[in-house]
Amino acid sequence: MLTQIINGNILTPQGWLKDGSVLVSDGKILEVTNSDLAVIGAKVIDAKGMWIVPGFVAMHVHGGGGYDFTEADEAGFRVAIMAHLQHGATTIFPTLSASPIAKIREAAGICDQLMAEKDSPVGGLHLEGPYLNPKMAGSQYADAVKEIDEAEYKSLVEETHCIRRWDISPELPGALDFARYMKQKGILAAITHTEAEFEQIREAYEAGFTHVAHFYNAMPGFHKRHEYKYEGTVESVYLMDGMTVEVIADGRHLPSTILRLVYKLKGVERTCLVTDAMAYAACEHPQVDPRFVIEDGVCKLADHSSLAGSLATMDDLVRTMVKAAIPLADAVRMASETPAKLIGVSDRKGTLERGKDADILVLDRKLNVCGVWSMGVEVPGTNKL
Repeated sequence: MLTQIINGNILTPQGWLKDGSVLVSDGKILEVTNSDLAVIGAKVIDAKGMWIVPGFVAMHVHGGGGYDFTEADEAGFRVAIMAHLQHGATTIFPTLSASPIAKIREAAGICDQLMAEKDSPVGGLHLEGPYLNPKMAGSQYADAVKEIDEAEYKSLVEETHCIRRWDISPELPGALDFARYMKQKGILAAITHTEAEFEQIREAYEAGFTHVAHFYNAMPGFHKRHEYKYEGTVESVYLMDGMTVEVIADGRHLPSTILRLVYKLKGVERTCLVTDAMAYAACEHPQVDPRFVIEDGVCKLADHSSLAGSLATMDDLVRTMVKAAIPLADAVRMASETPAKLIGVSDRKGTLERGKDADILVLDRKLNVCGVWSMGVEVPGTNKL
């Protein structure tokens, strides 16, 4: 079936295209054209002057709709995926927080199964831990962190097909060999929950740690020990020109000034937006674990000692960045094009171009989602045009 989306401002790799149209057939983009004349035989969708942008790529998301991916429940996986899909995340990399290896294997089996389904929005599995610095892991992961086990991580990668990204603390013994192995396998190795300073970050980058998870969160900045001052992980990452970062742009984890700083220093092509969302995201009546409390639009540890995770969806991130004075086109690119490139799916995802998957969003003037098409198919409950 031929579908034509007309009468909108279309974000293309060359910039905004006004009064054009996007032609879709069999799950692919046939053409992005500057003509909005109706094509004979096409189902015409009028965007009513709104923004037509590529679907978002959610490369760090722990759950949603009341389910956490670490539960390793197929039905829960599907609910969480749909919850984020309805908010514009047309490519999703379910994230497992520090978990027992048996549980990771179980979740990987579900992920492998979902990825094999036709037109699946699941791009692969993202692991955060369990090889984390205990000092930086947070109390909720205290019982799950462990030392790096080479035989363990190699067997996981060899026996599954879905792992696309794995985050650990780079200062742990064996971390550099871990990064070299992941690079060899085409898996994105990222730095997380760390207290590494410049030399460790430099060595990590050279070994293959090219990305940094939830930049500024769970890592030190410039600090003092006794009478001397030292660079933190944050400053060290800024000095690695080629290293990419992600920010939790929910308006709570980082203030707008820091979001603008990251945008200014790292730029659009080295910065991506992530939700780091917990199960309580996109959930109308969340059943909150007693370890946590939901306040001020974010999840905190019950003792208020730290943030525990985000309640954001991908569209929230774009709105937050625009409120922080980031141009809309750049905010969208950091939620779509940049993560698609970083995690290796930019041949199919991330931009509205001929031949790519028809993952398309329509956003209104307040940047609310008014339509989501995943592989050319309208996502239930999203069309408000």
